[in-house]
Parts: sequence; structure tokens; C-alpha cells
Amino acid sequence: MDNYLQSNQQLWNEWTTLHEQSPLYNLAGFKAGASTLRPVEREELTNVAGKTLLHLQCHFGLDTLSWAREGAIVTGVDLSDRSIALARSLSTEVAIPATFVCSDLLDLPNALSGQFDIVFTSYGVLNWLHDLNGWAAVVAHFLKPGGIFYIVEFHPFSRVFASDSAELKVANPYFCSEEPFRFEIQGSYAAEATTLLQGYNWNHSLSEVFNALIGVGLRIEFFNEFPFTLRERIAGMVQGEDGLWRLPRQHGMVPLLFSLQARKPS
Repeated sequence: MDNYLQSNQQLWNEWTTLHEQSPLYNLAGFKAGASTLRPVEREELTNVAGKTLLHLQCHFGLDTLSWAREGAIVTGVDLSDRSIALARSLSTEVAIPATFVCSDLLDLPNALSGQFDIVFTSYGVLNWLHDLNGWAAVVAHFLKPGGIFYIVEFHPFSRVFASDSAELKVANPYFCSEEPFRFEIQGSYAAEATTLLQGYNWNHSLSEVFNALIGVGLRIEFFNEFPFTLRERIAGMVQGEDGLWRLPRQHGMVPLLFSLQARKPS
């Protein structure tokens, strides 16, 4: 497992360098005051002002710092030391107080103390984790009694389809396997590059997500599914005026995002 983590850490270190310059992340716009939070989380995770918020797998902290602009007292965590270094630099540059911690998520209780009103994570996070039960235990560990966990994530069902076909051809497994999927990529989802990089992913079904959270005693408060997503994940998708991507021929037929809120009992 250490080899997988080291490979993914190296991948995200390289991606941080690419993403710092990527139009998708629009760092200049963020520095000018723009929020990187999307409509789903803005509408569903409200009243964060004055509350402590732990952001898991925060990359270089744009969403973390955007929550701070909403009044939250924020802490961001990521595996990539280069991401955390950039997040700390941005926090200082834009004068937004924040704490950033570099740690493997499953080892976070050894690197961070305290509990939080909100634990937050979003968009492309679960597939980098091999152990959802351990992940859920970390979430519960850091929640105050009565605190909430909120996730908005790419729907696992959408991953079964080939990304290069508009006909929705089933090409990938839905259910988890102990062995990770190894991939090679030039650049990233947000930037082009010539360097060939590799990483490791794990599939996780919705039942895994639910059972992991229920298993650590969290109460599910809502679960929503959406027929749109953040980028063109399947060939032929169309971007709307709201910046979100949809399947034009099968719109409303396939879930592309989901959100979930759970609470730790008081």
C-alpha cells in the first residue's frame, strides 16, 4: 500500500504544478475574490459562518479558502506536500487565515488534533482511497457530537461508462476490487503536459459509502443525485450556461453527481 500512496503523492505533486497554471482552477480569479464553490454545495451546506470546518483531500486549498470567505474557521488536509505548500502560500497571499496539514488521510488522527463542526470533502476524492471503513472512522473521529459530514462527489455509476463513447458503453466495473486500477496519463484532467504519470484508483459503490458511514454511527440526513457534472467525463456531453456538463441525449436518465449529509449523534 505504501507504494500506491507514494505513487499517488508524486502524481498529485506533479498535478499541483500543472493546476497552478490551469484555466480550470483560475487562480487569478480566486485571488481577485472569486469563490471556487459550486452551486450544489453552496445550496446544501449553509450557515458555515463561525463554525470549524475540516476539508479532507483539499488539493491546494481553493475550496478550503472559499469556505473561509464564507466565515468558516478552516483546516485543509492533503496527501501532496506540494499542494499543502501552495495552499499555505495562498492563505498568506490573500490574507485568509487557514490551517493546512500534509498527511495521508487514514493517518490523520496522528497528525491533527481536535474536533470540528463540519467535515467536508468533494469531487473526485473517494476513488483515491483504498479503505472506506477507515475513511469513515476518520470522519467520525474528527466530528464534534452533533457535527455534520457533507460530501458532493462524482456518482460511481457514471464511472462504468467508457469516457470516449457517446453511446454509454459499459466499460468499467462498478463494484470495488482489492486490487487498484493502475492508469497512466499525460498531464491531468485540468492541464496538458508531455510527461507520462501514473496513479492508482479504487472503485467504491454507493452501498460501500452508506455502510461505511452507518458503521461508525453517523446518521444519514439526506442523499441527492444529479444529472449534471463538473466536466466532460463522457464523450458528447454539453456544457450549459451554468458551467455544468450534461448528457444531451440521455439527460435525466443517468446520475452523474451525488451529495450526502450525515450527522454524528450528540
